[in-house]
Amino acid sequence: MKYFIKTFDNARILVEDLNSDIEKTILFIHGWPLNHNVFEYQLDFFPDKGYRCIGVDLRGFGESDRPYNNYDYDTMASDVKKIIDILDLKDITLVGHSMGGAIALRYLSKYNCHGVSKLSLIGAAAPSWVKTKDFPYGFTEDTVNAFIKDSLSDRPNLLKNVSDKFFFKYISSPMLNWFSNITLSASPWGTFKCLISLREERLFEDIEKVSIPTLILHGVHDLICPYEFAKYLNEKIKNSTLVPLNESGHGAFIEEKDKVNITLLNFIK
Repeated sequence: MKYFIKTFDNARILVEDLNSDIEKTILFIHGWPLNHNVFEYQLDFFPDKGYRCIGVDLRGFGESDRPYNNYDYDTMASDVKKIIDILDLKDITLVGHSMGGAIALRYLSKYNCHGVSKLSLIGAAAPSWVKTKDFPYGFTEDTVNAFIKDSLSDRPNLLKNVSDKFFFKYISSPMLNWFSNITLSASPWGTFKCLISLREERLFEDIEKVSIPTLILHGVHDLICPYEFAKYLNEKIKNSTLVPLNESGHGAFIEEKDKVNITLLNFIK
């Protein structure tokens, strides 16, 4: 079932809700510049295991509204809070990929884990997508600035370059075309404004506030969010387990979907 939920600024956020009569819930938050359809192989798997599965299109992506402003992590975390409150969700396993993992961490920090009992991070863009004085991993600010410039001048080429770096293992041409079409469906302004947020946002303090059981899944060949991100998260989140995915890049939920699904299933049982 698909429907929309309105946020504080009247943006309509698309929700795909499977098994809505079941209480135990998995809520999926996608990364940049994607939408909830990238979780196809999780949304195929978990409903048959007895879970309610909710996929969300973040503002500016997929079928959600495309406002020109408000693409910071606080706003997108408040969108997640609105969904959880409107649907009265409890005992949630929150699954965030890439930027979605960063938004999940901001949500847990800002709202004291409201409604969420477990967290899974897949290739999370945290604690910082860019290098800082004390965190020498990720892209440089200059590189992200070049991404933003490219997004404003030749967005399809930028997204092709991102898609080429996304996977480690062989991906069929039809699969890559499907994935590329998802990236191109994002709003142009949502695409570059989220790049600004990825450049500016820091989650070092947010991570310190997370104490719920956390499963960290991360491709060791990830070129978008280096594996060092996962090691840092595992060190700083007290109740966390890190599972390296040795045959994956940034798209582990596709590349090693069976391992991701079984590991996540065992974690939330």
